[in-house]
Amino acid sequence: MKLYENFNISRNHKKSIILIGNFDGVHSGHRKLFKLANSYKKKFKLNIGVVTFEPMPKMYFNKKIKNFRLSNISQKNKILNNLGIDFIITKKFDKNFSKIKSNYFIKEVLYKKLQAKYIFVSNNFRFGNKREGDVNQLIKNEKNYDYKIVKPQPLILDKKVISSTHIRSLLEQGNLKKANKALTRNWSIEGIVQKGRQQGKKIGFPTCKIDIKD
Repeated sequence: MKLYENFNISRNHKKSIILIGNFDGVHSGHRKLFKLANSYKKKFKLNIGVVTFEPMPKMYFNKKIKNFRLSNISQKNKILNNLGIDFIITKKFDKNFSKIKSNYFIKEVLYKKLQAKYIFVSNNFRFGNKREGDVNQLIKNEKNYDYKIVKPQPLILDKKVISSTHIRSLLEQGNLKKANKALTRNWSIEGIVQKGRQQGKKIGFPTCKIDIKD
């Protein structure tokens, strides 16, 4: 799986199936999406690419948010690597990028740089300066820029739409059993285990992973 930090991708990754989103936690709802994308991959003989952002836009605009993520970049990429993804674009979300107009993103990024053929987005997907762009705008431009929008139905589990927001809520409530069910795995955290101090410096073990289960 190829990792990119911008939209300047190699020629063999252009004209691909593109999935856009945060994919925080890569939960069961996301997995349903990737399963559908893989059926397109098989049918149309195309690569699958993911476009995601760092930091997550909501965290960029509200820096007071703490413990918001369900997974860090490393965890997310490891999971995506097992879901048939050919490449990931992790675009830095900063002041300049936040000011890009939705029309510019469609024409210059999706069409010219990525040359996307199929674009998978959720119904509530918003993009561009002040969130001006939406799915309807993407659909209206399908013929202009030679792509097709795919917006699968969300996954419903226990009468709830599975989303990263819903899983965060379950974790805040201490409902690990339901959170793990929605994630299809045990929720885990990664970090540096601090052992002590020596000459004013912290001593830590390498990054470790801790699975949290009910």
